[in-house]
Amino acid sequence: MKTLRSLRFPLAIGLSAFVLAASSRAATPPPNVLFIATDDMNNALGCYGHPRVRTPHLDRLAQRGVRFDRAYAQFPLCSPSRTSIMTGRRPDVTEVYDLQKHFRTVLPDVVTLSQLFMNHGYHAARVGKIYHYGNPGPIGTDGLDDPASWTERINPKGRDKTEEHLIVNHTPKRGLGSSLSFLRAEGADEEQTDGIVATETIRLLETHRARPFFIAAGFYRPHCPYIAPKKYFDLYPIDQVTIPTGPWDYLAHVPPPALASTQPHPWFGVTELQAREALQAYWATITFVDAQVGRLLDALDRLKLADRTVVVFWSDHGYHTGEHGLWKKQSVFENSARVPLIIAAPDTKARAVACGRTVELLDLYPTLADLCGLPAPDGLDGRSLRPLLEDPAASWDKPAFTQVWRGTFPGHSIRTERHRYIEWDNGRKGAQLYDYTLDPEEKHNLIEDPAAAGIVSDLRARLRAHWAAEYRPEPKQAPERLTPGATKP
Repeated sequence: MKTLRSLRFPLAIGLSAFVLAASSRAATPPPNVLFIATDDMNNALGCYGHPRVRTPHLDRLAQRGVRFDRAYAQFPLCSPSRTSIMTGRRPDVTEVYDLQKHFRTVLPDVVTLSQLFMNHGYHAARVGKIYHYGNPGPIGTDGLDDPASWTERINPKGRDKTEEHLIVNHTPKRGLGSSLSFLRAEGADEEQTDGIVATETIRLLETHRARPFFIAAGFYRPHCPYIAPKKYFDLYPIDQVTIPTGPWDYLAHVPPPALASTQPHPWFGVTELQAREALQAYWATITFVDAQVGRLLDALDRLKLADRTVVVFWSDHGYHTGEHGLWKKQSVFENSARVPLIIAAPDTKARAVACGRTVELLDLYPTLADLCGLPAPDGLDGRSLRPLLEDPAASWDKPAFTQVWRGTFPGHSIRTERHRYIEWDNGRKGAQLYDYTLDPEEKHNLIEDPAAAGIVSDLRARLRAHWAAEYRPEPKQAPERLTPGATKP
């Protein structure tokens, strides 16, 4: 009897500890998500080592988590990229290659990223641009937004929209959505559309801080027209703004489709001074967006939400600002395919570190599901980045795949940590190979270098196996036909 009592006592203590631990876990709210998107932003940020562009608030966010140095879009155009992110599927699955088609026409029952959170009790809200809409077209319609993805949607509109008649356009034959144009805006940050995005996002954080939330803040800049209050232009005196000026003789060794996204060449035919003015404006809008991100980070701290909110900062694709004589996107050169990506997750180990592994934007869906303990749906094409948030140097063997279209044929790219291999029209219209350790500016196409034959053979096989094994080499429906040199907004 005595022995039985002595056994009961530690058993009771153990059972009580288990119950208390379970109760504590049940009482702990799941992590929130603040999903911050920018439009057409490349890696010209302070935390990525840019010597001129000032981004103190994104630098602060990078100190809270992991900065991914080799993160890539699946398709460097707004709607295809954003659709891929939100569905977790590659463009050849969504069949979205342009700015017109909606993914629900192909995947009517797909559970999107925010919809997954909504289905598990989160308040899922969108402010501004997450799917493609309203830039630079009218804000007030939802464009290619997906109502099933959100509990609440807010379409802000600031004075930048009503003052578009004041914009300076150095490329008047191009629409504002694909122009080199800018405006030194009057007034305060809060009057601009992106300022309103920040204000409305903060209101949502305040309103829903007591329950789990997935709040997406979609900023419209630095997408052209490059509009920001004058004070941000003043940070970048024009005599300190320089752009690549050639010589461009090395481009004779790349296939013509590689350069088809910008005609006339270089810089859409503007003068060097006009190109520098456009770059000055682009930098100004980056710093303007950074200031709005700072307002969001301040709100998280003030509301004591930072320790239980996963913050993700991303751009839908990169952006050329004169490299190879190009502007904007829709190329598979590094500046177009590469994106800034910062993740600060309170329950992971890594802080203030960079990750050099090759990752993709479609990895965000499984990552956020993993971090928040939600069951990811079958069929996702990405991989959770949690191992890299715990240890940025962890083993990782996943390359990045990026594609574009040139009228009726594709350009396919595979990016490893050191190399990028590209082929056009499945190799029929040429190929490229770059070694970024030796050639970070992509001036030496190694495709015909005998010393690189083994690398070409390996990457070609991996690229073709990727598209042949899981995806069609041609889409069911041909993408929108772009005339050579045309760039959609």
